[in-house]
Amino acid sequence: MTMPPEIAEGITTSASVRTKRAGTGAVAVGRSPGQLMWRRFRRDRTGVTSAVVVVIFLLAGLCAPLVAWVYGKDPYTTYGQDSSGLLNDFGFPILPNGGISSTYWLGLEPGLGRDVLMQLLYGIRTSLLIALAATVLTTGIGIVVGVAAGYVGGRTDYLVGRIIDILLSFPSTIFFIAFMPVIESVFVSADEETPTWLRAVSLITVLTVFGWAYVARLLRGQVLALRERDFVEAARVTGASPRQIIFSELLPNLWTPVLVQATLALPAFVTAEAGLSFLGVGIIEPTPDWGRMIQRGTEVYGDDITFLIFPGLSMVIFVLAFNLLGDSVRDALDPKTKR
Repeated sequence: MTMPPEIAEGITTSASVRTKRAGTGAVAVGRSPGQLMWRRFRRDRTGVTSAVVVVIFLLAGLCAPLVAWVYGKDPYTTYGQDSSGLLNDFGFPILPNGGISSTYWLGLEPGLGRDVLMQLLYGIRTSLLIALAATVLTTGIGIVVGVAAGYVGGRTDYLVGRIIDILLSFPSTIFFIAFMPVIESVFVSADEETPTWLRAVSLITVLTVFGWAYVARLLRGQVLALRERDFVEAARVTGASPRQIIFSELLPNLWTPVLVQATLALPAFVTAEAGLSFLGVGIIEPTPDWGRMIQRGTEVYGDDITFLIFPGLSMVIFVLAFNLLGDSVRDALDPKTKR
């Protein structure tokens, strides 16, 4: 069959135009969803700035031992008590601004005389380790429970929904305060000191028990909507097993809410851990902790407010930066959302 000359000429012309555009570099290049997300994120100045601040905090916590080696101080030595001329008779730094000097860059802790900079850096490590462990556990449990409840439905969904409702309505802070002494009495005798690892494990356990419900509830709703979509029905008709549908069809569409929820949960756990330490049921001495530093600062702020400023300001900046980062990641992953 012979092609009409005018059609053949049009095809030749179109092909030559595409060739010229390709030769000049004007041809359109496809981008993956990850590249599009990264491109949108780079345009968000707030998100980039928040990411830089978060990275600085993370590096400060990870490199705390290196900073201690270079700085020549540690968070445990009571420099104010070991050396004369640093604290007065009431336990406050003699030098102004909390004892800030070329030797002690952020001053000294009132009473014990420990280095504030080292307390802050090692306090970041404590808060981040507990918050990160709780975030990973709550996200993992929330994914498993939420996807299973949403996909299976029926009695399973009803039972999981009621458990989630109970956990979300429970006064978690009161339970935290009441639960910690019980843990100590079970595993530690009255004449022994509670080990730090037991406190950390107890905090992670309690935060996980009350934290996974938020993730599970969110993902359950997402799965309930996704399981009725055409691509899931098509996979079911072609004979795909429930496992294949969950891992191949549902989970790839859930990573955006999971990632956003994780970025918002981590700073929430940081503040929760600090709050428990502030109330005296979290990390105890001598392990450095932001919450306990703030609690100590509230006791002495009338005579020396400097010690309260540094941990309080550090926590505000870190939590704010991480929350803004979570918002920016959400906007980059889903451009339809509006702030």
